[in-house]
Amino acid sequence: MTVNIQSVHFDADSKLVDYVTKKVEKLTHFHDKIVKVDVYLKLDNVVHQIKDKIAEIRVHIPKHDLFVKVSSKSFEESFDDALDSIINQIKRKKEKAAA
Repeated sequence: MTVNIQSVHFDADSKLVDYVTKKVEKLTHFHDKIVKVDVYLKLDNVVHQIKDKIAEIRVHIPKHDLFVKVSSKSFEESFDDALDSIINQIKRKKEKAAA
């Protein structure tokens, strides 16, 4: 599984990158055929006023791409909510494939 983390409009510190990487590694518990995970961390700024922190996660599974986008006041909160949502999508996709 390849993990690609991109920070848009800012430089993510190593603590945030480590946090995201550690959490993304756990996705293999839910699906063993995950090829690639793209994580985008963005600042949503409206006219020079930094408003929200956006986390987008795209998971590539053979024949499927799963995507989720969440925004909140911190990257950790946005990422955790997005990760919960993507885990639910992975579980549903796996259940449909098993049925």
